[in-house]
Parts: sequence; C-alpha cells; structure tokens
Amino acid sequence: MDITNVVFAAALSWQGAVDIAEGRGERGPWQQNESRYDYVDDPAVALNERGEAVVAWVDQGEKDVFLNGVNVSRNPETFSWLPRVALAGRDQVFVLWQEIIFSGGSHGGDILFARSEDGGKTFSEPLNLSDSMAGDGKGRTTRELWHNGSLDLAIAADGTVHTAWTEYEGALWFRRSTDGGKSFAERLKIHEATPARGPALAVAGDTVHLAWTDGDIHVATSTNGGRSFGAPTTVTRSEGYTDAPKLALGVGGTLHLVYAEDSRVMYTSSQDGARTFEPARPISRPGAGFPALGVDGVNGVYVTYELFPNGTRQRPRGLAITVSRDGGRIFSSPETIPGSAAPGGAPNGSFQGLLMQKLSVNRRGALAVVNSALKDGQWSRVWLIRGGGK
Repeated sequence: MDITNVVFAAALSWQGAVDIAEGRGERGPWQQNESRYDYVDDPAVALNERGEAVVAWVDQGEKDVFLNGVNVSRNPETFSWLPRVALAGRDQVFVLWQEIIFSGGSHGGDILFARSEDGGKTFSEPLNLSDSMAGDGKGRTTRELWHNGSLDLAIAADGTVHTAWTEYEGALWFRRSTDGGKSFAERLKIHEATPARGPALAVAGDTVHLAWTDGDIHVATSTNGGRSFGAPTTVTRSEGYTDAPKLALGVGGTLHLVYAEDSRVMYTSSQDGARTFEPARPISRPGAGFPALGVDGVNGVYVTYELFPNGTRQRPRGLAITVSRDGGRIFSSPETIPGSAAPGGAPNGSFQGLLMQKLSVNRRGALAVVNSALKDGQWSRVWLIRGGGK
C-alpha cells in the first residue's frame, strides 16, 4: 500500500526538548515487585487551553507515578506503570495507571485512579477501580505476548470521568464517575469473547465512544453518558493483527480513528456516530506503529507514531508526525519530530509496553509530545517537546 492524498508539508514549528526526569538505566531480571529496576520511563502528557502542559511519568526505582514532580501513587511496595493523565477546568488533574498488585491470579495488575483539585500540587488517596485477580492493564495478543498500559481515561465537559481497561484474562471493562472522581459506578463488561487490547475513549456530552482491538478494531458507543453501550461496530476485518487504536472527536462530530496494521498507521473516520466508517487508508510509511491522535478546534487532525528501524522486531527510535488541515481528508507527508530520538540510538520507552499517551493537542493547535529512552546500565530520560503551527 502507498500513502494516499499526501500533497503538503506539515508546516509545524518545534521548540527544543526539555528534560522532565533523568535517572539510571538499571533493569534487572523480572522478579515481580522485588525486581531491581532503577530508571525513569512511561511518560504521558496533557495540554490545557492556556498551553500549559502536565507530564506524568514513572520512577521505577521508587515504583511510583509522578506528575510534575509530585508523587501520585505513593506506594513504594508495588510497581506503578504507564499512567494516563487528563485535565478539566483550571485546576483539576486526573491520573489513571496500572499498579502491579499480585492478588492470586496468573498475572499481577490493578487499575488505580487519583485526582487533584489544585492543579497537581496534591492528589487524593488512590482508588482501586478494578480490584481483581485478572491481571488488569495487560493487553494480550497471545498467552506469551502482551503490552502493559492497556487502559484509557477521558473527561466529559460536565466533569464525568470515564475509564476503560483490559485484563490478561481477556475482558474489556468500563467504569465512570459523575462526581469528579470521588466515587465510581459499578464496572461494565464491554467485551470478553476474545482477548481485548488497547482501549481508547472519545467523549462529547452524553456520547461516549470506546474502541479496542482483538485482532480487528471495534467501536462501541454509549448515548447515555456511559450507563450502557450499544452493540459494537467492527471497523476492520484483516488477515493480520490490527492494533493500538486511538479515537478523537473533531469539528462537527467527526469521529477520527487511527490504528496500526502491517507496520503502517491507518486512518479512517465516521460521520454517523460510529455506525459506519469510511475505507481506511495508510498515512505513514512502513516501519510505523502505536499511533497517538489529537484534534484542534478547527479542522486539524494530528497523528504521531513510533518509528521502528528495519521492521518491527527492533525497539522504536524517535517519533514521526503527519497532519491534516481539512478534517482528515488529506494528510501531510510524514516528518520525524525534531528531538524525539535519544542520542546514541537509545530506544524509545516504555519498556513495559508501547500503549501510551505521548501526544496532546489543544483547541488552538498547540502540541505537546513526550518520549522516554534508556541506555542499559548507563542512563534513562523522560523529555517534553512543544510545537504548533508556523
């Protein structure tokens, strides 16, 4: 397949990379929560309408999630991995992450949540939203292969908090809060026929779209604020494995969807509330995967993705971006994001799984991109890159 409808440059300007966290590069053998890990990793970013960015990351040595230097998870006995972060209003910050709690199942993992009412200076005591033995937060493709970080978080305009995650045992779960994250309704099981992976949420008013993959991409929609979901639409029917979907709601209610297939990033959209989708088309060159997606308040659609050298068997190095200025009809020629690759060829994180939140876009078209890298036995680093239209 060739990239179609590529006729212009992205026309973005970028600021220099800013270091968020630095650490050692120690990764010992896996010994559950007794593993000797000492490195920084797992960044996630959210950008508010004032252009202020918050970055969450993990310090593996301390086994905790941090946001702008504040310890969010505060549990040094168990590893905390792969956070998601979302903002609401002027001062509300929400964080969702995977806590490697072993409670008797075949794999450790629970989904924890905390909120801040003061812009991230302090956080509530974490809530365990899953509290199961099923290995929550694992996105499985086979019994032997999975990525951690299989979870997502989205906030509606009225402050309703929406969360989703998958488990090693295969099910996809959804849970919501109507009081700003103080308490949550009972969980809803959305899917369990085949192992689900990579949930992605997009919310507007009482409409909640939830995508996932089980080898094909599916999208289920709620029109009552997440109290229930209709039958899912199957977007892809591929002979290969379609992976890592991301959703965003754009101007006029267009639902944008990107995902990875056969070492390319694919794009499609729906104009009728996820009942039908246009034919998908590639918007990357080969050697791409694990896309991120954002939209602005006009017609901009921004897609970043991991760059895999020499095929997909090696870890990625650096990130690329492609942009549409007309609501997804035409995308720019892909470009490497300046400063997104670590010096010396050190590979991108996360080293627990590449289902991450590396891009945020606000309504004015400002961009924030995060990445991490690790040089075994030497150093580790988390950094932020800011950008926008020229």
